[in-house]
Amino acid sequence: MFENGRTNVTDSELSGRPATATTTRNDERTLELIRENRRMTVEEVAGRLNLSVRSAYSLIHDSLKFSKVCARWVPKELAEERKRKRLDICSQHLARYREEGGKYLQQIVTGDETWIHNYEPESKRQSLQWKHPSSPVAKKFKMQPSAGKLMLTVFWDSQGPNLETYQESGTTVTSATYCDILKRELKQAIRSKRRGKVSKEILLLHDNAHFHTEAHTLETLKQLK
Repeated sequence: MFENGRTNVTDSELSGRPATATTTRNDERTLELIRENRRMTVEEVAGRLNLSVRSAYSLIHDSLKFSKVCARWVPKELAEERKRKRLDICSQHLARYREEGGKYLQQIVTGDETWIHNYEPESKRQSLQWKHPSSPVAKKFKMQPSAGKLMLTVFWDSQGPNLETYQESGTTVTSATYCDILKRELKQAIRSKRRGKVSKEILLLHDNAHFHTEAHTLETLKQLK
């Protein structure tokens, strides 16, 4: 070929072995299998289609663009009625926001409870440090949870925190204590930190914890308007 005038020493491109796995038929069959069982493994697909594992992997990932992911964790499954109720509440909030704008957001005061422990454990990322090959291995000892913890109730609005209150050690929030916080401490805190806000409409936004939804709490909210 060089005698005939060829000067290129690089091999010419060849058509190669014809693809027998990545065909339209195999694409359709693989798609049907995955739709039937989303948890099917690559090995199972390969066995059902009489293909190699590598060919089945190429079909699923490269040709069909599927990727395997874990299910998203959610706290609990809601019934359709509760879903509709939440949708209605969100729609009401959005409607008022469209009508009143930022003024509506300033009326909202929200609150929640959490346990505060007597220690703050160091995370794995926080314990990172530079190590030389000749340095000894750093050790981190497990910290035992302290028996001391307090229940914190905090309220805040668009401008920042309004109130932080702690229960006595060994006690938690009940409907009675929650109502007492609303009537005595929260109202006074808003009056001192947000002048003029108490005389206007205040919207309390909290979750559906049992002491938030008990009859005594609902009656207190009704009295406070």
